[in-house]
Amino acid sequence: MNTREALHRALVWVAGGALLVAMTTDTLAMLGRHLRIPLLGSIEIVQAAVLLAASGSLLLATALDAHARVHLLQRRLAPGARLGFERFSLLAAIGLVLALLAGSLWITIDLWHGHEESELLRIPWKPLRVIVLLLLSGLLGILLRRLFARSPS
Repeated sequence: MNTREALHRALVWVAGGALLVAMTTDTLAMLGRHLRIPLLGSIEIVQAAVLLAASGSLLLATALDAHARVHLLQRRLAPGARLGFERFSLLAAIGLVLALLAGSLWITIDLWHGHEESELLRIPWKPLRVIVLLLLSGLLGILLRRLFARSPS
């Protein structure tokens, strides 16, 4: 197994495990509400787990080019126009990720020494912000590599 396959496998396990944690936590919280035994902090746990699940899923789907697409317009275009449309789509995605990365980096730097944490379980936000920055950096790297791999020499 090469490094790329190992990374994909690790992302599947991390994202899937986090999704399982979120589902289990939310199920226990729902049962607890009905049994009048509340699971305090369940929302905070689910939020952190969903961040991990979404990050792994986004990275994996982007790396495998497995995002859902609507080909209605794209299939009707000539091959040259289709390539231009794909480049425009890729540039728009890069612009979006760059904007999200810049905003997230700005917020992270601004609040780095703020000692932010969740209300009940006191989960620190700093590591979660770093995960978002790593996710967006990884997405940007994948998209840029794809852009330059398709560019004519």
